[in-house]
Amino acid sequence: MSVEEAEAFFRRKPFEDLGFGKVDVHRKLRTGSAEVVFCGGKADEHLLSLYEHIYAEEGEVLGTRATQHQADIIQTRFHEAVYDPVSRILKVEKEDKPHSGLVCVCSAGSADMPVAEEAAQTAEFMGSKVLRVYDVGVSGLHRLLASLEDIQHANCVVAVAGMEGALASVIGGLVSKPVLAVPTSVGYGASFHGLSALLTMLNSCANGVATLNIDNGFGAGFMASQINLAICKGGNHE
Repeated sequence: MSVEEAEAFFRRKPFEDLGFGKVDVHRKLRTGSAEVVFCGGKADEHLLSLYEHIYAEEGEVLGTRATQHQADIIQTRFHEAVYDPVSRILKVEKEDKPHSGLVCVCSAGSADMPVAEEAAQTAEFMGSKVLRVYDVGVSGLHRLLASLEDIQHANCVVAVAGMEGALASVIGGLVSKPVLAVPTSVGYGASFHGLSALLTMLNSCANGVATLNIDNGFGAGFMASQINLAICKGGNHE
C-alpha cells in the first residue's frame, strides 16, 4: 500500500462505532481471527449492519445461533450466504479457502449433532480440515473403536456428549492429542440440562481433557482449530 494508505490505516480507530454496538475491526490483527457474530437476540437491522461491516473488512463473516428468519434477511443482502438449520451457522465464506491439518469432531448421539456441527463448521471456517465421527456413544463402544485409527490421526479431538457425558473420558484414554469436551443439554430430568455431563467432563480421570461450557460447540471448534493450526505451523501437516 502507499504511504498515504498506511497512514490512513493506522489512524483508523481499532473499532467501528455503529451506535448500537462497536465492531472490533482489529481483532484479526491481535488474535488471528476476525470477530464472529452471535446472532441470537439481535435486531434485524443491527444484524445486517454487523454482517455488512465485517464483510467489508474481511470478505467473509461467521455467525452463530441464527434463526431461519435471520438467514432470510442476510441472504437477501448476501446471496452467497449459507445457512445450516442444524448447527444454526450463518456464514458468508470466501471461495477456495485452504484447509490444513485435521480436527476430529465426535458426538455421542444423533441428538448431539447440532452442537457437534457447530463445532465442526466453526473449525472449517477457521481453516481446519474436519473429520466427523457421529453417533459413537459409550453405550455402543464398538462404534467408537471402529473409527479409532482415524480419530488418533487428528491433531485435536472434540468430544460432544449429553446424558452422563462419558465419551470425553473414553476418548481421552485412547488418543495422544488434546481432547476438548463439550457437554450438551441432551438428557432426561436428572441430567439438569447438561449439568450432569458438565460435571462428568470436569471430573474426567483421563489426561489431556479440557471442558467447555454446555452446548458451546463454537468455542470448541474455534479452540480446536487454533490447536490444529498451531501444530501445522510447527511442521506437522498431517
